[in-house]
Amino acid sequence: MSIGKTKPLKQSGKVYLVGAGPGAANLLTVQAHQLLNQAEVLVHDALVNPDVLALVPDECEIHAVGKRGGQPSWSQSNIDQLLVNLCQQEKQVVRLKSGDPFIFGRTISEIQALKAANCEFEVIPGLSSATTAPLLAHIPLTDAVLGSQFTVLTAHDLELHDWQALSKMATLVILMGGKALPEICDRLIHYGKRPETPVAIIRWASQPQQQIWTGTLLTIVQQTKGEQRSPCIIVIGEVVGLRPYLQPL
Repeated sequence: MSIGKTKPLKQSGKVYLVGAGPGAANLLTVQAHQLLNQAEVLVHDALVNPDVLALVPDECEIHAVGKRGGQPSWSQSNIDQLLVNLCQQEKQVVRLKSGDPFIFGRTISEIQALKAANCEFEVIPGLSSATTAPLLAHIPLTDAVLGSQFTVLTAHDLELHDWQALSKMATLVILMGGKALPEICDRLIHYGKRPETPVAIIRWASQPQQQIWTGTLLTIVQQTKGEQRSPCIIVIGEVVGLRPYLQPL
């Protein structure tokens, strides 16, 4: 399939809410790559790969707004207002988010602010780390025998979840769970998930510094004690046990 020449961006202001994928620049969509090449302004989160940031023009105005747990970040309301202000200045704005904009990305708040100000916007999908990180670690999220379903959740607030119900799910994919790993394991064991259930932690998925740890609900906390787990994807379920059989020769 050939890719045609990129059409020039419109001259009126517009905000593109773009998914950056799991990290590596080669996992951007073609559309995301084209928009970055033409951006007048880039507003990006903390976890975006420097190789991705390097795709914007030299004259591009760049705003780093943080959005990483435990680190200095702009408030969401201030980010919303920044996007509105830039669009009203008739800028072509790329709002770059890790993964996919609609998976724990707080994109709804930004869209509501843009719509309230009559600003034009477009959402550009990205590869979610929830599905891409396990694949890159050679872990299938489903299997005809070991897992007919998977559930994606965030560990941002553990009290929001029904852990009794989650303990019965075949496979769990947990985002933003590095710091909460001990409590996650304790809760699942408490509600009946086998302590021997396999667990994988995938840190910095797709990037040169990617790390992968595997263990069980009973052992993974001790195995990663003293390690910096975040940012990571946690996969819990029998499908993790298939990893040794699916790695390339």
